[in-house]
Amino acid sequence: MDQYKSFIFDAFDFNQKEGCIELKYSLDDSVRFLETIELPSGMEYQSVPLAIIDRALFALHLIGGTSYFKTFCPPQIQIQSGELNANHAAFWNRVYSKGLGEFCFQNKIDPATLASFPSSEATPLLSIERPKNAGSVLVPIGGGKDSIVTIELLKKAGKNVTLLRMNEHPLITELIDSTGLPSINVERTLSQHLFDVNKQGAMNGHIPITAYVSCLSVVIALLYGFETIVMSNESSASEGNTEKGGQKVNHQWSKSWEFEKLFSKYIHSSITTDLKYFSLLRHISELAITKYFSTLPEYFTKVTSCNRNWKIMKDNITERWCCECPKCAFSFCMYAAFLPHKTLIEIFGKNLYEDTTLRILYRELLGLEGMKPFDCVGTVEEVQAAFILAHNRRDLDSNPIMQMFLEEVLPTIKDPDKVVATALEPSYEHAIPEEFLSALHAPD
Repeated sequence: MDQYKSFIFDAFDFNQKEGCIELKYSLDDSVRFLETIELPSGMEYQSVPLAIIDRALFALHLIGGTSYFKTFCPPQIQIQSGELNANHAAFWNRVYSKGLGEFCFQNKIDPATLASFPSSEATPLLSIERPKNAGSVLVPIGGGKDSIVTIELLKKAGKNVTLLRMNEHPLITELIDSTGLPSINVERTLSQHLFDVNKQGAMNGHIPITAYVSCLSVVIALLYGFETIVMSNESSASEGNTEKGGQKVNHQWSKSWEFEKLFSKYIHSSITTDLKYFSLLRHISELAITKYFSTLPEYFTKVTSCNRNWKIMKDNITERWCCECPKCAFSFCMYAAFLPHKTLIEIFGKNLYEDTTLRILYRELLGLEGMKPFDCVGTVEEVQAAFILAHNRRDLDSNPIMQMFLEEVLPTIKDPDKVVATALEPSYEHAIPEEFLSALHAPD
């Protein structure tokens, strides 16, 4: 895998007239990658100083490099599209080592050995005024329940919300239409050469996609004058999946509280001081989010969190749940805590607690064996709490997966009510601004 010596961030370009952003990279100036991002036609840009846009595009260029850097992980990084001071280089070193943690784990790479971002005595950035629409909120939407809960909380609080969707997908289009909110649709196209080198034996694996969406959101917010970016990342995302060499490996690192704090600071120190970035759901668990979602029946059959549906190569997908992957198993568990059997069947098409082929997955989710699956799943404690809540209703007790829980897990829990209460208890770790706290007063 030492075939190339350098990964080069060549250049980025923004054609305002065509609404196209180009991100260019190369391996030793021999293998070149061109990623494109198409912005919606017919939308007017704000009169934003180009210096601010360049700062945001530079960040997008750097995070976009994860998809191409990981192919061979060259020992040196060169940046030709901008400069980083020592603090900003340290930020990107952390994003790559932590954000590519799962990739390194799967490919038996020590993250500490990844190439470091070069730094220099970069010229201090001057604060530049930009036009923005007072009270305007941009919310990235991915198709799952979390962003819907954020959206409905903001709508209830009377916020001026616009949705951001990356890449066309029929299921997300239907979901966006059901919210009744305006949306900005952006098309990202990965370099074809990435697929070529993958076929030739390059390394592959998970990238910090939420970090990419976050950087893209900053670009969109600046171009169209948004005041605030609101994410939908929960407290559970901060927990890792496993440890390697004393370091936590977290599939969801770029959804974590650590990343949120670091990235918000990075925005203010390297891009602009007047753009807010935070998660409205940071203080609550996946279980608590599902509890609120269970009061929104109009969305039950319109969301999906199944990652197999979000494929790079577009398919005509109509099924929302594959009912085989860790995310489907986890989601069914969360929903089963609050929804009756009949509603679960309407959502998933089947009862996953009857499927004995999922036994190993559920044993991992419950902490009985192995490790937490590399997917966007919650903690062992909230999975156990969800099983307890489902058991309290008794309508799934005869199913094999529930029987496994009742026989092997429940007897080890001294105070089931406390487990549930702890899983639903809000955390004080969040960066929600005062003016958005009113959105959190949702009915039980």
